[in-house]
This record gives sequence, C-alpha cells and structure tokens, in this order.
Amino acid sequence: MSKDITSRADDYSQWYIDLVRKAGLADYSAVKGCMVIKPYGFAIWENMRDTLDRMFKDTGHVNAYFPLFIPKSFLSKEAAHVEGFAKECAVVTHYRLKNAEDGSGVVVDPDAKLEEELIVRPTSETIIWNTYRDWIDSYRDLPLLINQWANVVRWEMRTRLFLRTAEFLWQEGHTAHATRDEAIDETRKMLDVYATFAEEWMAMPVIKGVKTANERFAGAEDTYCIEALMQDGKALQAGTSHFLGQNFAKAFDVQFNTKDNTREYVWATSWGVSTRLMGALVMAHSDDDGLVIPPRLAPTHVVIVPIPKPTPELVERATAIATDLRSKGVRVKIDTDDQNRPGYKFAEYEKLGIPVRLGLGARDLENGTIEVARRDTKEKASVDITTITDHIVKLLDDIQANMLERARAYRDEHITPVDTWDEFVRLLDEKGGFLSAHWDGTGETEELIKTETKATIRCIPLNNPQEAGTCIKTGKPSTQRVLFARAY
Repeated sequence: MSKDITSRADDYSQWYIDLVRKAGLADYSAVKGCMVIKPYGFAIWENMRDTLDRMFKDTGHVNAYFPLFIPKSFLSKEAAHVEGFAKECAVVTHYRLKNAEDGSGVVVDPDAKLEEELIVRPTSETIIWNTYRDWIDSYRDLPLLINQWANVVRWEMRTRLFLRTAEFLWQEGHTAHATRDEAIDETRKMLDVYATFAEEWMAMPVIKGVKTANERFAGAEDTYCIEALMQDGKALQAGTSHFLGQNFAKAFDVQFNTKDNTREYVWATSWGVSTRLMGALVMAHSDDDGLVIPPRLAPTHVVIVPIPKPTPELVERATAIATDLRSKGVRVKIDTDDQNRPGYKFAEYEKLGIPVRLGLGARDLENGTIEVARRDTKEKASVDITTITDHIVKLLDDIQANMLERARAYRDEHITPVDTWDEFVRLLDEKGGFLSAHWDGTGETEELIKTETKATIRCIPLNNPQEAGTCIKTGKPSTQRVLFARAY
C-alpha cells in the first residue's frame, strides 16, 4: 500500500480524495466548490472527450457552441425545468465594478445593474431551443443533431472532486426531430453510445435503464441512464439521455412545416456525460497503491525504466524499443531520471496507473530479455526482448479485457434480489450494491424508502422481466423488480 494514500478498507472516501490529489488528477481551488483539473487528469479527460467526440460524429452529430449566460426569463418558460434547477442557479446581476470610495478595493457598481438578470448555464436547453426557433422551419431542417462541449455551473456547497463540484466540464447533445418515434430512437441510440464507451473504453460495466418520475430530468418525459457500481458498493449515474417530448418546442414555439404542409411542434432530446466519469474511473478500478487506468484511456501505455540508472547503452536500447512500440500506436515514456532509485520510480508509476512497466538492466541486455510488469494484476514476467512489441500490443488488449471482466464480476456479485423490508435494510448496510426489489410504483413510497435508508431507485432496467410480487415497503402489488442502491 502506498504510504501517502489511505487504504480503502480504512476510509474509502479519504482514499478517493488522497488518490485524486496524490496521482495529480485534480486539486482544490481558491473558489469554494470548484476544482483545478491538473495536467495528468486533463490528459485522461482529453482521451475520454476525443473518443466520445468521434462516437458522436460517427452517429451523425456535429459540434456547436452556445452562450454561457441565459436570460432569466428563458428559464421561466418551462415550468418543470426551472423548478428542477432553481436552487442550483448562479445569477449575474451587475456588469461593472468600481473602486471603493474608502480605498478598500473594488465594489459592485450599483448603477450597473442588468435590466434582466443572467443565469450561468446549469444546462442549455432553454438558450438552445430559443435559438432553434430561428433555425427550424421545414421538415427539410430536421433532424437537427447538435452537441456542445462546455462548462456548466450548478451551485453545490457539499462537493467532492470530480463527483460533485459547482463548476464542471461536460458535453450536452440537443437534437430536434420530426416525429416522436425518431426522437425516442435518438434517445436510446445515445444511451447505447454511452454504454459502449463505458464498457469498451472505461472497462466499466453499466446497467441501462429508465429513471422513475421522481428521478427524471426536469422537463423530460423520460430519462434513460447508465448506472455503474463502485468498489464501495455505491452506485454512480454515469450518463443520461432524455426524451423531452415537445415540452421545450412548445415553450419556445419551435414549429416546422411537415411534408403535408401543416405546422407541427418538433420532438426533442438531450443527453450528456461529464467529468464525473473521471471519478467513476478512479473508483471502479483503482487500489491502495494508486490508479489503475484501462489502456484505451491511459495517457501513457508503457514506461521503460533503465535499471539501476539510465546508462547510454540502456537508453539507446530503450529508445529502439519505444520507437518500435510507437509505430504500433503505443504511447511510451522512457524514464531518464538518474536521481531516484528504481523502487521509488516503480511506486510512482503504480500510483499513476500506467498499464505496463518495462524494467531494463545490463543483465537483461546480456540475456536478451526484459522484465514486464502489468499494473492491473501486478504480475511480472521475463520476456524475449525480440518479441517485446507484439507481446505489449497483446498485453494491453488483455489488460483492457481483464479490467472489464473483473469489474463485471464484482458488479454481478452485488446485484441481490430481496423480498422483505428487513432483508433490504440489512443488506444495504452489510453488502451494498444493487438490490433488486419490488416497488409499488408510487413516488410516495419511493421517497419514504429514500428518507429511511438513503437508497434510491437507480433505474428500471431496460427489457425488465415482468413478474408478480409485492412492494418491499408497503406490501402492495407490483409487476416488476427495480434496482435500489445508495449512490453518489
């Protein structure tokens, strides 16, 4: 265990904070509730962002950018939407500062009050749909498939790095369609994109489902989600895709001429993931020695460490190996530091989660071998140096697959059917994870369970089996099980 990282068993929450900071992912900011994403953390986020951006474009979407500021009146046009975000909005009321008369610094100029206050975007549906009114007039303008990469502000005071901050980075897709079915298909398609990214790139298994009315996005008719399970048995919502119906089209009067030359309101979706995925990546895979990063997202795939120090002969051979690996798309670093001992370097690279470490010494050169250490299992092997490139390419694929398999095994072991209230409460404390239980379908019961246990309905899984049963809390009839969990 790394000496400067709290163990998961002792304090999971502190372990997470220690790891995010000690591995150089992020740090606290002078602005309360906000964070600084450090270069190593941002490099991982860039890999996530670039991958998702390609996936969006492969499904026909294009990028645009909309203003950070939203007139307050826009949020008033969709009642459920404003109610959902009202408590989280940061409001700009003035546009100028001036020097204080007593010389104490700057103050807000009371004569520079805005005629209408501006909201710092908590999400962009309102400003985007006000714009779409000018862009859409005919069925020929549809579908409109737009995504933006941006920052948003949701005023949070109880924060945790990456998982919940007042400002965070994300993408938000906003699409317009001629029919209800097209919009629902889009909503489901983007949910599948998120699930594919989570599983194939983050090596994080997810459950696709739909949210209950209580948990639905403000202003949506349906919210679809992917839910992941962290190593402490808590769930994390990793992405959402919303079918908005015609709510925003009607609020902002976005209509189009159909092929039959009638006027109809368009159908809408929105969908997004954020830097919260960075927190998910840490908590799904990492251990007491540091990060464990799936190769597809790792800024560096392989580090080559000359042992005991970087002599010219060792660096020359390491450079030749690195050149060959790079020709295969492998991202390689050669450690040329001659100040620290190998043991210190090994611990630091474990903390950073670099998937593969190669140790190269004079004896290795004599024997024609090189030591290979994989981060996910910490296994070591001596490999013929002439086959190292092919070995590494295959090993990176093996590590990616093993991380997904291991996370899926943990997740599956922590999906537990429960049939009684006592069992439900006991397992929440003793085992955690997803509890599959019957629920009577009412928001009142859902809220009661949340109040008493802090467990929420994470989702109703897609294609959920239908079965007769009774609600674990009220004993009323139920037609299906839903997934409960405590969550981030």
